[in-house]
Amino acid sequence: MRVGLLGIYQNYLGRESDEATMQRELHLASLAEGLGYDSYWPPEHHFGDYSMCPDNLQILSWLAGRSERILLGTGAVILPWNDPLRVVEKFAVLDHLSGGRALLGLGRGLARREYEHFQVDMAEARGRFDEAAAMIFDALETGFIEGDGPHYPQVRTEIRPRPFKSWRDRFYCVGMSPESVETGARLGARLMTLTQQPWDVYRDGTLAEYLKHWSKHHDEPSPAPLVGDLLFCDESADRAHEIAHEYAANYFLTAADHYEFLSDHLARTRGYENYASSAQLFQEVGLETAARGYVELHTWGTPQQILEKLEQRKALIGDFELLCIPSYGGLSTQDAEGSLRTFAEKVLPELHAWR
Repeated sequence: MRVGLLGIYQNYLGRESDEATMQRELHLASLAEGLGYDSYWPPEHHFGDYSMCPDNLQILSWLAGRSERILLGTGAVILPWNDPLRVVEKFAVLDHLSGGRALLGLGRGLARREYEHFQVDMAEARGRFDEAAAMIFDALETGFIEGDGPHYPQVRTEIRPRPFKSWRDRFYCVGMSPESVETGARLGARLMTLTQQPWDVYRDGTLAEYLKHWSKHHDEPSPAPLVGDLLFCDESADRAHEIAHEYAANYFLTAADHYEFLSDHLARTRGYENYASSAQLFQEVGLETAARGYVELHTWGTPQQILEKLEQRKALIGDFELLCIPSYGGLSTQDAEGSLRTFAEKVLPELHAWR
């Protein structure tokens, strides 16, 4: 089982300097390889405290020069905010810098405030993502990019430096809606999701849709999905419970604010109607109740408790890759690092044996 780290670069409620946030996240990233984690992934977010990581490829280039083994993934590049030609060139360079260790993760974004500042119509997101994703993947395989679509018309252009090697088994798409799941499966991408619903619901919904669409377009078996969890690992069960229910809940509330889950705008935005049911649920049960349910889904507890949780998940959904988010919701650097080290020592060897 492959286990990576996802850094979210959150300055919780703006309580610290941006410098402190960046130094904490880069410090945790620099520990990943030495502790035995398999990959590191920064997101793409802009303009606020929720997640301040506007150029994840730049961060991965920094980490490429400080590492030898660890895989370097984007979680994810948000295509409607980026030109496909520039995305291809940046990934080609990163792959050369890292000796072929880059992982291509793509998404379409969910936050209205980010779309507004990029002056991109959020209702165009689905069309822009589908068009750009196909162009990018084809270009990284062939070494040439071209397109005749309405959003990104592109004359045939050679990519230099040429792609380092094939990306066919290194391609991920965020799938949090039926349309994104279908697009990713059709293109041959591995499914990438963030933990947000019970695992039997995920299995019968998102994962089942992905497998259905994968079988329509490919003869080979589908790759295992990648799922991202908030992490807190501690030798004390009581302390793990206390930390998770404070800081993971903190993070949930910032996400609800950033994505405006209590607003009805998602229901009124073309391509995002599927998120309206989640917004309605939050409105019905209240954010505090929703936060408690959200916390229970994630990877926290003693090493043994975590192993039992992950074994139960594997029994429900089959093989999966795990991304651990070590720093969130105002958790201190000391606690985030201690959790990472305890997990690496007591849990990671067992998960690696699941291979």
